[in-house]
Amino acid sequence: MRTTIDRAGRLVIPRGLRGQVGLRDGGEVDVAIRGASIVIEPVTGQDLGQEGPFVVIPASGQVMDDDAVRESRLGDQR
Repeated sequence: MRTTIDRAGRLVIPRGLRGQVGLRDGGEVDVAIRGASIVIEPVTGQDLGQEGPFVVIPASGQVMDDDAVRESRLGDQR
């Protein structure tokens, strides 16, 4: 996919590509040079995983059963 760089050195990364790797508006990225390539990766504070074509954030926190999820939803509706 081709794009252009403006006079200020900015590059627009197409929405579809940003979505595939989890880049979000205002999100922090790490930029590095590897050989003749510029590599842009999201900064997450945790290692991202990959499941098939999807980038996933490792699970953390407490496991919630159906009753806990239902109670949490009801609490938000009140």
